[in-house]
Amino acid sequence: MAGHSKWANIKHKKAKEDAKRGQTFTKIIKEITVCAKAGGIPENNPQLRQLIEKAKEANMPAENIIRAVKKGTGELPGVNYEAITYEGYGPGGTALIIEALTDNKNRTVADLRHIFGRHNGNLAETGSVNWMFEKLGVIRGNAQGKKEDEIFEALLDFDVQDLQIEDNFVTITTSMQSIQQVTEAVKNLGIKVEHSELEWVAKNNLEVTEEIEEKAFALFEALEDNDDVQNVYSNLN
Repeated sequence: MAGHSKWANIKHKKAKEDAKRGQTFTKIIKEITVCAKAGGIPENNPQLRQLIEKAKEANMPAENIIRAVKKGTGELPGVNYEAITYEGYGPGGTALIIEALTDNKNRTVADLRHIFGRHNGNLAETGSVNWMFEKLGVIRGNAQGKKEDEIFEALLDFDVQDLQIEDNFVTITTSMQSIQQVTEAVKNLGIKVEHSELEWVAKNNLEVTEEIEEKAFALFEALEDNDDVQNVYSNLN
């Protein structure tokens, strides 16, 4: 299946060793606050429970998590963040979808234009890129030495669209509706799930030269370093 991004795997592995812990916390706190505002307390909000687990995996202090939830539910004063999706093109015609949470749209779009400009890319009109992608559930984790065939056979009863293992790191793609069910099934196999979220997955991958790939990755990293940017997705293979 098309859509598995080398950048997504690089980013996930890099995040585990990311020294910029403060920035990592900032992004997760924004997600928790917005999710709590939209869906309420963790007991009634599966997505929020998942984000809290993500925060714990990043070693975020419990008080930071509680404060972010309370800001979302209105128990504490907080900033109102707006979720915005941007589209663009990078080196070699790479298509990008950027998810952001911001309290100032003018600042964010100006920052993104500047980043794209420095890396030979450009922001695009809404709808010019997203038709190349679909929203799917993506689960990543340590395969614990298990083989693709072994995992796939154990998940035959579930809506698994793709499964790949690289360096004992498994990536499973499923429908949006099935992500929680498949995540639990994967955990029951003894696999350590390190990531389980909805992502924009490219319908077809773009093949580029090594030089273009390096330039594209530089753009992706610069975008990820922006405090307002939560996720960057591309069709780069």
